[in-house]
Amino acid sequence: VYTVGPEYAHAEARKSPVVDGVVMRNTDGKEVRYPVLLTPAEKQMAREVCIAFRQSVCGFDLLRSEGSSYVCDVNGWSFVKNSYKLLIFLLQFLPFCHGRSTNLSKSNEGLTRQGSGVIGTFGQSEELRCVIAVVRHGDRTPKQKVKLKVTEEKLLNLMLKYNGGKPKAETKLKTAVQLQDLLDATRTLIPRTRPGESDSDAEDLEHADKLRQVKAVLEEGGHFSGIYRKVQLKPLKWDKVTKSDGDGEEERPVEALMILKYGGVLTHAGRQQAEELGRYFRNNMYPGEGTGLLRLHSTYRHDLKIYSSDEGRVQMSAAAFAKGLLDLEGQLTPILVSLVSKDSSMLDGLDTASSEMEEAKAQLNEIITAGTKLVHDYVSSELPWMIDGVGLPPQANESLPELIKLAKKVTEQVRLLAKDEEENPTEPSDYDVVPPYDQAKALGKSNIDVGRIAAGLPCGSEGFLLMYARWRKLEKELYNERRDRFDITQIPDVYDSCKYDLLHNSHLNLKGLDELFKVAQLLADGVIPNEYGINPQQKLKIGSKIARRLLGKILIDLRNTREEAMSVAELKKSQDQVSVSLCSPRKEDRCSQPKLFIKSDELRRPNTGENKDDDEDKETKYRLDPKYANVMTPERHVRTRLYFTSESHIHSLMNVLRYCNLDESLQGEESLVCQSALERLCKTKELDYMSYIVLRLFENTEVSLEDPKRFRIELTFSRGADLSPLEKNDKEAESLLREHTLPIMGPERLQEVTSCLTLETMEKMIRPFAMPAEDFPPASIPAGFSGYFSKSAAVLERLVKLWPFNKNSKPTT
Repeated sequence: VYTVGPEYAHAEARKSPVVDGVVMRNTDGKEVRYPVLLTPAEKQMAREVCIAFRQSVCGFDLLRSEGSSYVCDVNGWSFVKNSYKLLIFLLQFLPFCHGRSTNLSKSNEGLTRQGSGVIGTFGQSEELRCVIAVVRHGDRTPKQKVKLKVTEEKLLNLMLKYNGGKPKAETKLKTAVQLQDLLDATRTLIPRTRPGESDSDAEDLEHADKLRQVKAVLEEGGHFSGIYRKVQLKPLKWDKVTKSDGDGEEERPVEALMILKYGGVLTHAGRQQAEELGRYFRNNMYPGEGTGLLRLHSTYRHDLKIYSSDEGRVQMSAAAFAKGLLDLEGQLTPILVSLVSKDSSMLDGLDTASSEMEEAKAQLNEIITAGTKLVHDYVSSELPWMIDGVGLPPQANESLPELIKLAKKVTEQVRLLAKDEEENPTEPSDYDVVPPYDQAKALGKSNIDVGRIAAGLPCGSEGFLLMYARWRKLEKELYNERRDRFDITQIPDVYDSCKYDLLHNSHLNLKGLDELFKVAQLLADGVIPNEYGINPQQKLKIGSKIARRLLGKILIDLRNTREEAMSVAELKKSQDQVSVSLCSPRKEDRCSQPKLFIKSDELRRPNTGENKDDDEDKETKYRLDPKYANVMTPERHVRTRLYFTSESHIHSLMNVLRYCNLDESLQGEESLVCQSALERLCKTKELDYMSYIVLRLFENTEVSLEDPKRFRIELTFSRGADLSPLEKNDKEAESLLREHTLPIMGPERLQEVTSCLTLETMEKMIRPFAMPAEDFPPASIPAGFSGYFSKSAAVLERLVKLWPFNKNSKPTT
């Protein structure tokens, strides 16, 4: 920032090298910078720096961090090079200091402006104003869970150690220290020799096997990260025991349930998919001007925010996507720290619709296992998407025995491989040395494991023991032989494991895996969509509960974009009507003092109070100054909001979009999704990894501000990597299969080409299912990635209090 007296400040910004370690420079070796607009708070800071240092021409550095700005360096006398804007003002201002004036006409040479060149559906000139995308994470390892009841004293003591000594409180172990304590205890509890195979020892044998599995999971990778491994200890039984001091009795747990959750880690294929999708968005979702999005972003005409759920695979997908979108370099960790914010309340969890989903699963279980016939409310074959249980295969119950038979066949083969591994452990080598800890590598491999594959080992960090535990658990939980009962909720997990092993472990040549995949896919294609509702009304109810907060945030994004665009349009209109000359200031203007009375403590305070909308104060802060920016379309400004989440939120959002017109308050309205798209969605069985839903908001600048058609919405979706790993007829897919990945399907329209979905209609159709703006909590600094960098804001907050002008002193007048 460069001040010219306390009344004027010129600001330029550059890309922070913390993102990828790269400093952008021009052909002269100077950093590439662009003029930007200062916020009122930053203008007040510039005024106070100028007054405090008693220097009219003064340069200082501002650091913008998480919604606040901080003065981090005052350089004193400093002058920005090659700035036509600052040169004009200096020539006007400096003579005033000596009682003289000058007449300088403003030149526009070299500052070419033109229209956007973006042609809308109806051949009208349109500007893209907002891109909102809800994206599922990339390819991951199968999610796993181990449950066992423990009575061992060491494990019970560990539970009491980390729950504050409360005998009836559960404990969650996530940190490296906690998991190391658990690993140390588990190692001492595993028997050195296996118990006999007699029936009386069956329970002990199973318990010992589960402890071995816990140990193998905790030892995986050579380091801990609670982001993808966590343990819960829940007390089940208690006894009265004498207190240690002998004074009375106290309750003490004697049995607890241990639940270890692991897996679900983003694979090297998932990272590749996310990065590739980011590149696709960069090249196809934004208007072209040279390098398109990169030009918009580097010139402060692109307002980008990326949100992620709390899951590690989702965070890393978001970071990899950002790397491709912005053409960044380097590791994912600094990208994750700098650009991705966590919002678990908006993008995580199914608690809000748990009872409805349990009801749907119970109905689904009855339909599949008992062969119950569905009673359809809509019998018309012209509307297949309105039929109850759409997608369920006929005679699904007849496929279940075949599924069990094939699952047992695959499990037995993996058991033999695990047995060989246990009997013939590999000798440690120099390659087994644990490298320095890296968060990104801990959350998912960055490259394919060529060495492990060549050695005949499973891809990734999963050994045969864990691979066998995965299949053994699926086999046991899919079918209870003693009760002769099937659990259809395990079908998606069987399908998940089949697809993972076909894609990543095809070199193990497991016989029957491809047949198992086909049967599991047939059943999963019916089970997965119907878990979110058997009939359209149930799908709408469950979807609106799961995605309620996300829908509310999307409406806020669209509303803020519209208000900002209208404000800019009104300002431009008034500027066209009234010409203000900077060269002939009136006498009273020259003599008057600046009317800037804002308390500095109020300006620097983080956004924690009044505003109910999550981003309203922060979203429009940092923008290119259109008057002097040497770009072709300085008025173009695009807001991008990216929401990375899991399968549940993708299904829920899609169900609301296509069935919203079934709500009582919207009777008679047409669906937001056209009939041809409804037919395609009905045939789309899976919203696979990296599936996404995109809303693009366009502004038609040729119609009046009051016309509802000024703002229109374009809806598209992609099925993601929805291609079978058995596909042999697709050359691109066959090539990618060698890299253990699958291509991402391109976007498909949810509207007719000639249709015009106005923003007004979109709001009316979505509002009944969205969280109202007033129910959102007060705006606050988004939760960043946990780690060292998360402390920077607090450190800066403490440092800023040391400044002498950070007091409630009013500027002199």
